[in-house]
Amino acid sequence: QVQLVESGGGLVQTGGSLRLSCAASGSTFRPNAMAWYRQTPGKQREFVASLTSGDSIGYADSVKGRFTISRDNAKNTAYLQMNSLKPEDTAVYYCAAASSSQWYWGQGTQVTVSS
Repeated sequence: QVQLVESGGGLVQTGGSLRLSCAASGSTFRPNAMAWYRQTPGKQREFVASLTSGDSIGYADSVKGRFTISRDNAKNTAYLQMNSLKPEDTAVYYCAAASSSQWYWGQGTQVTVSS
């Protein structure tokens, strides 16, 4: 059974940084892509960043230059380094992982940026 567990969320001031982690478990689970999404109340979940096994990386325009996605294949863990945070980055951040065209989701971690 595949599980994704996010951690690293919290409260930070404008301009601060946070690093989110997403640990994927499952004895044979080797995702070929991992991604981060975020959602605020009343809005659809939106794409933040993605990283494939071929090291293809994508970012939403709103986070380019501030966020960095990475992964440690040995640990089956993805990271999202978030710098220069803004109040509009406040959201629940979700990790997603894909394998064999199946997407799996974590439970989310809250990020709050105070002004």
